[in-house]
Amino acid sequence: MTSKKIILTGDRPTGKLHIGHYVGSLKNRVQLQNTGDYETFIMIADMQALTDNARDPEKIRNSLIQVALDYLAVGIDPAKSTIFVQSQIPALSELTQHYMNLVSVARLERNPTVKTEIKQKAFGQSIPAGFFTYPVSQAADITAFKADTVPVGDDQEPMLEQTREIVRSFNNIYQKEVLVEPEGYFPPKGMGRIPGLDGNAKMSKSLGNAIYLADDEETIQKKVMSMYTDPQHIRVEDPGHIEGNTVFTYLDIFDPDKQKVQELKDQYQAGGLGDVKIKRYLNEVLQNELRPIRERRERYEADIDAVYQILKDGSDKANAVAEQTLKEVRDAIGINYFDHRL
Repeated sequence: MTSKKIILTGDRPTGKLHIGHYVGSLKNRVQLQNTGDYETFIMIADMQALTDNARDPEKIRNSLIQVALDYLAVGIDPAKSTIFVQSQIPALSELTQHYMNLVSVARLERNPTVKTEIKQKAFGQSIPAGFFTYPVSQAADITAFKADTVPVGDDQEPMLEQTREIVRSFNNIYQKEVLVEPEGYFPPKGMGRIPGLDGNAKMSKSLGNAIYLADDEETIQKKVMSMYTDPQHIRVEDPGHIEGNTVFTYLDIFDPDKQKVQELKDQYQAGGLGDVKIKRYLNEVLQNELRPIRERRERYEADIDAVYQILKDGSDKANAVAEQTLKEVRDAIGINYFDHRL
């Protein structure tokens, strides 16, 4: 058994990943991976994605390899992190079934994260059962690898608490400390969601306001030049506003030269700095950040079979770990009926 802490994290494959994912989670995963302090499992959650995309499975199939390419491009190293595909781990489905017996419908209905996402997706009375119960599936994902560390945003804490409740219920009912209670690993303060290009509070695929890690140089430039700034900053000599100005929000996040950013802010607020000029500067900053990521992605994209092999090898490794946990769960419940007879 490893003495390292164990991380479980991942993404739903519903399209290519964008710089919001990079800032919010991917960059941090690479840093944690490279500390050597963690055994890291990174899951491409295709089954979770199917809970609200079951009628469009091609979208999930096509996105799976795109997410894998983005992982490798940002520096997720298969030698240091296990990248696997959720649907290729059969034990997760059986664990979910066992855990569902420990959770009431009323408790799922009270989960704030589920309530919010159901509202956002406007299911009405047509909530897929798989989506409604995905906190239980998520508990199976986490506990299958005995993950004690789960990188999450603040809005995901209710999901983790539901997992902890399931762990405590299982260990208490079956009188065996089989499952491990996970703790959240929260991003540093100030590293919340990056706004969309249009100034919307959230960058997302569905809103069409994202810069993707796979975007080429020309596409990035076009997107930057179309960004929302200060609608009242009509003339170059007019004083401009920093608050809510997406260009400066991005500079705060991506430009390591904080002194230069402050000088630009001062000049913009005083008047005399045009939007085109600061957008051109932001474009340079983003190109420098994203160019090596895009180049790595292109190298991996040139050999897709090798990428699938990485996913296959990772899934085989993850499957062995999850199968061992399932055996312990079955032993605790007492349903490994034939083991002592074979």
